[in-house]
Amino acid sequence: MARPVHFEIQADDLDRARTFYGDVFGWTFKDWSSITGSPYWGVITGEDGPGIDGGLMERPHPAPPEASGCNGAVLTMQVDDYDAAAARIEAAGGRVTMPKSAIPGMAWQGYYLDTEGNTFGLHQADEDAR
Repeated sequence: MARPVHFEIQADDLDRARTFYGDVFGWTFKDWSSITGSPYWGVITGEDGPGIDGGLMERPHPAPPEASGCNGAVLTMQVDDYDAAAARIEAAGGRVTMPKSAIPGMAWQGYYLDTEGNTFGLHQADEDAR
């Protein structure tokens, strides 16, 4: 069974978003840009108890107008076998939006659309990913 292990929030202004989430929820941030190769802030939501951590990234495309539905937040599921999970997604009617790629020394990552047009991620931990 795959469980959510990471979220990503897209933002037009990363500094403004960090200030907002830090002030509102007390979240802290770590610069992971050197790992991702683009501006990316790790989000630490707490030290103990339930919850997951995530990331804050630049929005790759303009946000839809207000009242258009959700935008800009993605849940990522941890899986043991990326390729098997990807095959199940496509067999169930999901589509690839970003193919499997390495986060060097950490994991395999990719993004998909579900049958309702929602984006979600797959993540398979693998220190040998290159």
